[in-house]
Amino acid sequence: MKRTAIWLSAVALGLSASMMQLAAGELADKGRAIFKQHQKAVVTVQIVLKTRFTMQGSAGQSGETRQDITGTVIDPSGLVVLSLTATDPSQIVQNAAGDDARFKIETELSDVKILLEDGNEIPAEVVLRDKDLDLAFARPKTPLTTPMPAIDFSDAGKADILDDLISINRLGNAAGRAYAANVERISAIVQRPRMFYVPESSFTTTTLGAPAFNTDGKVLGLFVMRSTKGRSGGTPGISPDVVAGIIVPADAVLKAAKQVPARGEGKADEAKSADAKPAGDSPAGEPAKKPDDKK
Repeated sequence: MKRTAIWLSAVALGLSASMMQLAAGELADKGRAIFKQHQKAVVTVQIVLKTRFTMQGSAGQSGETRQDITGTVIDPSGLVVLSLTATDPSQIVQNAAGDDARFKIETELSDVKILLEDGNEIPAEVVLRDKDLDLAFARPKTPLTTPMPAIDFSDAGKADILDDLISINRLGNAAGRAYAANVERISAIVQRPRMFYVPESSFTTTTLGAPAFNTDGKVLGLFVMRSTKGRSGGTPGISPDVVAGIIVPADAVLKAAKQVPARGEGKADEAKSADAKPAGDSPAGEPAKKPDDKK
């Protein structure tokens, strides 16, 4: 009797392991299919960011950095959506400082290029910023002669708690700017003040600006950073109470993209705010500032 119980337990464990391997294999197959279909629409955007920190009672510090960030092409014309935090970390740093008026950070994008797989570079510019959604939109300075592969954010999907997701991004220069895919999982869904997904905080190569897909191959949204102001009197710093990695739903990205001014229809600083003003200190659609804009 005892031997029979042990044998049945071993068989059950073996079947369970086989089913888990089968499920993992199916997920990998789906992920590879999504990766092959959409990888060309995920690009490296190279930016040059000028930064100036000032603290009351001390001399300011200035610097300039060149960095690669991930962008997602959402229109064949070359319109790319990025995480605003990746292009301009000033808001997240300022929020981490809380109400400390002594600290100030100023940033300026002096150069933006879309790097193509064949080595060509497309001069681009940021044409719209959305601080509430942590989105920035960039497009080529001159119209393209050849359409770019793009992800249709109007054909969006949904996900639920503990659902698996597939992300696609570009690695850095040290890794040859290779395409990369990861399996993520939804740990929470926030409904107010606006709906967004919270992925698990496990360490992967997924970067800000990467698109997320459900296992049906439908685009779910974009990986961005959400930040809130630190507590007054608290210790300045970036903590889970101040920042969180989230996924902005595809329909919200699409709605924000509609605020991008068409070519020849006025300057970027004439873009209108989104119809529904979300909670926050800034409007949903904030036009990009140019280097010569007055503050």
